Amino acid sequence: MKKIKLLQRISTEGVVAVLRGESPEEVVEMAKQCIEGGIKVIEVTMTVPFALRAIERLAASYSSDTEDPSKFAIIGVGTALDPETARAAILSGAEFVVGPSLNPATVTLCNRYSIPVMPGVMTVKEIQEALELGVDIVKLFPGNLYSPSMIKAIKGPVPQANIMPTGGVTLENLGEWIKAGAVAVGIGSDLTTEAVKTGNFDLIAARSAKYVEAYKAARLK
Repeated sequence: MKKIKLLQRISTEGVVAVLRGESPEEVVEMAKQCIEGGIKVIEVTMTVPFALRAIERLAASYSSDTEDPSKFAIIGVGTALDPETARAAILSGAEFVVGPSLNPATVTLCNRYSIPVMPGVMTVKEIQEALELGVDIVKLFPGNLYSPSMIKAIKGPVPQANIMPTGGVTLENLGEWIKAGAVAVGIGSDLTTEAVKTGNFDLIAARSAKYVEAYKAARLK
């Protein structure tokens, strides 16, 4: 039941912050700013040095079960290349798993523990394989290789696929992706680049708020 609730909430929130940084401390601060700005789904990538420490700290501070909106967030792991990585992240508190590609063993592991898993896909063949493995949301990655019309094209033969583009989604085109049928979107460096460059992490909260506003406006159209 919790897996279903998490999937529904991820879809409702609609914007996933994909965070990379130089240290766990930096990524935790990025995540806090994203949450402050309204992005409540946080993906900590395993390319971060000691990423599990960041996941542990965030999982200790935020929860998907709380009624306190200031403490609500869904913390997950990204760039999970194999089931061993996914399992370690789950034990550290990750509530969803994202990978850059479709790894059947990782999907099996996540299904075993009833954890939402979102593997990266590029083709209809990969999407079909993911669905057959029991995947609920696939990550169209890298999204900047496609236009939003790609989702409409995919949903012709595979209307049951829930697709989350990641990479290449911007404030300017987010509405097009949602209109095309995206169930959610993943946002990475566009949230954090300016903040890291200037050292002003408050910029992340402001940028996050703009993405949340754009997502809500797109859903109303």
